[in-house]
Amino acid sequence: MKQAAEQFSEERIAQECICCASKALNKASAIVMPFIAKRIWGHDPVEITAAWGLRDIKPGFAYSLCNSIHCGNCGALFLDIRFTDHELALLYEGYRDDSYTALRELYEPGYAEKNKFFSGRSPYIKGIEEFLLQRISVPNKILDWGGDTGINTPLLGTAKEVHVFDISGMPTIEGVRAVSRDEIKENSYDLIICSQVLEHIPYPQKLLRDIVSAMSDSTILYLEVPYEEVMREFAGSPDLAQRKRHWHEHINFFSLDSIRKLVEGAGLELIEIVPNEISLGWRTAVVTSVLCRKVQD
Repeated sequence: MKQAAEQFSEERIAQECICCASKALNKASAIVMPFIAKRIWGHDPVEITAAWGLRDIKPGFAYSLCNSIHCGNCGALFLDIRFTDHELALLYEGYRDDSYTALRELYEPGYAEKNKFFSGRSPYIKGIEEFLLQRISVPNKILDWGGDTGINTPLLGTAKEVHVFDISGMPTIEGVRAVSRDEIKENSYDLIICSQVLEHIPYPQKLLRDIVSAMSDSTILYLEVPYEEVMREFAGSPDLAQRKRHWHEHINFFSLDSIRKLVEGAGLELIEIVPNEISLGWRTAVVTSVLCRKVQD
């Protein structure tokens, strides 16, 4: 039976949980990392000195301030600032191209070397393909929502058709077709993938509902988000906000319970949720793999 959908606000500064809409929130002061602040707002870190002539401000370095928010109900941990569509476009346009990489290298020396791992297909995708094919039939048509160029779309080369919907504007690789929102409506998909996306966006519930609108009763949805180290090591801790003092591209950290609530609130039925250890090439990590379908009327 369908549950009534939660009504989520879309405030600039979050006043409720992005996963379950609870207002039982804990917060702690944090900073937005300099690369993100520069890319979106044009803000640079500054050193405040006596020469500034500020009577009530102590000398020292200043960064773009924010809050870390921890939901006491579902355990989600997130940045209080919710980026606008314009800010997301500024951040992700030309994602990982030469201009993006050069600016990030300036603020984060060593990034350019790490970025080389992203130029090809990630080694962990094979394991995700095995995970999927143990649970679903080979899909004829796939939509990778937020799939960048399609380089890391699972089952690429197995499915007959692969479509990608992405805001980056990057050209897709061979065998993948970029589609618009209107084109999505004209197609029916066996499998929709939304991998490594929900952690980047301001209103994940809204995105999931958009995806649900593109699903048929038989469509399977595969979601994947990082299972961040702080969420694993301090699961259930009441002071998670105090353990997260900086924010980068990932503005949402998900607990397993927060994913369950997010999925159910979007009108989806959870089939399976599994933490999977993966190799990114330069380090190992853990992702949360989720399979779900539309709730039937």
